[in-house]
Amino acid sequence: MAEITASTIDAVLQRQLDAIKTTVESREVGTVIQVGDGIARIDGLKGAMAGELLEFIGGEGKTVFGLAQNLEEDEVGAVLLGDVTSIKENDQVRTTGRIVEVPSGMGFLGRVVNPLGEPIDGKGPITADGYRPVEFRAPGVIERQGVNEPVQTGILAIDAMIPIGRGQRELIIGDRQTGKTAIAVDTIINSKGKDLICIYVAIGQKASTVATVVETLERYGAMDYTIVVSATASDSAPLQYIAPMAGVAIGEYFMYNGVDGKPASESNPGRHVLCIYDDLSKQAVAYRQMSLTLRRPPGREAYPGDVFYLHSRLLERAVKLSAKNGSGSLTALPVIETQAGDVSAYIPTNVISITDGQIFLQSDLFFQGQRPAVNVGISVSRVGSSAQIKAMKQVAGSLRLDLAAYRELQAFAQFGSDLDKATQDQLNRGARMTELLKQGRYVPMPVEEQVVSIFSGNEGFLDDLPVESITRFREELLQNLRSTKPELLKAIIEEKKISDESAEALKAGIASFKNQFSVEG
Repeated sequence: MAEITASTIDAVLQRQLDAIKTTVESREVGTVIQVGDGIARIDGLKGAMAGELLEFIGGEGKTVFGLAQNLEEDEVGAVLLGDVTSIKENDQVRTTGRIVEVPSGMGFLGRVVNPLGEPIDGKGPITADGYRPVEFRAPGVIERQGVNEPVQTGILAIDAMIPIGRGQRELIIGDRQTGKTAIAVDTIINSKGKDLICIYVAIGQKASTVATVVETLERYGAMDYTIVVSATASDSAPLQYIAPMAGVAIGEYFMYNGVDGKPASESNPGRHVLCIYDDLSKQAVAYRQMSLTLRRPPGREAYPGDVFYLHSRLLERAVKLSAKNGSGSLTALPVIETQAGDVSAYIPTNVISITDGQIFLQSDLFFQGQRPAVNVGISVSRVGSSAQIKAMKQVAGSLRLDLAAYRELQAFAQFGSDLDKATQDQLNRGARMTELLKQGRYVPMPVEEQVVSIFSGNEGFLDDLPVESITRFREELLQNLRSTKPELLKAIIEEKKISDESAEALKAGIASFKNQFSVEG
């Protein structure tokens, strides 16, 4: 037995003291002085920060989180992000020293979550690979590079005339029931196998509508690479307000980190993400409700003065990162609903000025049977042909201007019958090209087939066909080429352009098919 001496006792005590790990945590504690409409006014949090996450302790020990919004002289105004009914006056509130973060990672693919990253699809808990702040500084100019890769929507009218690139912000705008969500869902379905992670953020929609979108994505196998963030109409205004920021934060995790989960770099490329915000009009309404309840002064249309900043700081996070930062990208497709086609209202003009172009859907065209109901006259992509392969540039170069001119001419021609041959030919070609661009829902078209379709119209193969036969001619032509000349379609994809040999072979193939095409069907 070892001899117990003063030195051995001293050594044992020293070892035990060294092993003790203590931390001092300083947290301010305040009291709820008023609560209602999802808003709490708190006394005693002198050191709270703007946007800080607050912890509310309910009467039964239930914890609800909130977001510090108004920092006033004698109180703090906060919005509650959870069960607002469990918080009462005189309940305790603590600061946390951090801002709102959401979990993210590969485990989220195929799942439906709320804006706090909690699963709401009944499929069990999700293991997070990491966390991202919902508010984050957008990358500066030096950290970015130009948009140069296409996001193929699979929709002929959009990929040909209003191309979207990876890292772009393209607005989808139109009245209700004009097919805005259909374009977004088609884009997700067409992203299969294209190394693109899709995030669909549903804001203020009916839960049944969100369930329909999820069911459609599952049916086409698109949920394998999609995350749905849902803040339905029954959720509180604060949850609808942070939903888009939560969606982009989940997406940023994939963009700023490589496949191995480590920060992206030249040797560890980041991933490509597509974020759809459906729709930001409802987020603005939720923010207005929140702001008015917090007694912030109303501005135009009763929206708070910083509603522009709300959308600009969200959409500025869309980016194509430089090679040094991993070359990842985040593409934003915000949706805005207009009232009776009025694009000059406050929120539509705000978002139009922030984004890099807009796809404008018109009710009149929709009811005329032109679907997707894209108005090519005022739709634009400010990235343009940088986001197209060369083959598409070759065939679709002047298509948008030609169709816009055709619409003008068509309106003018209604008033007169004696038209010269050139005008008559332009009207005939325009009618057939317009018909060619019609496309059903959930049937995205590969880019090589889009190129062939427009090529057949440009070369005059459709000019003598009845307008009602155009869509059937396109479908049967593509089916014929897939079975008899697959090498032609493969050449367009591999070369990314139409060579002289390919053009001659295409003309011969289309002419040969046209000879056996039955107009009567």
